[in-house]
Amino acid sequence: MLLADVVDDISPAVRADAACNDLQGSLTGVFFSEELQDIAAAKEICSTCPVMLECLEGAIERHEPWGVWGGQMFLNGKILATKRRRGRPPKTPRPEDQLPDIPVPRHLQVHLRSA
Repeated sequence: MLLADVVDDISPAVRADAACNDLQGSLTGVFFSEELQDIAAAKEICSTCPVMLECLEGAIERHEPWGVWGGQMFLNGKILATKRRRGRPPKTPRPEDQLPDIPVPRHLQVHLRSA
């Protein structure tokens, strides 16, 4: 599955400017992974994207079931506020589990859900 196939309804202008668009679909595994390191990498890519807001708004409109869109993690069409490993959380957070903090714009915060 290529990322371009998933986002067919995103306008060509937005898709062309997207930081995740490498024309190969090689980043699909990063944007749709359950691994915290992949999610962090996807969020880092989004943080430099000129069309991040358009991507986030589009994902909300489409009720994206999962993945990283516009710098945010989605689950069942809602923005996930946090994500952690399975099991009991460690007493001291692991540095590799720290995800980049990309704030959700105020007008989209109604779409937040906690894990």
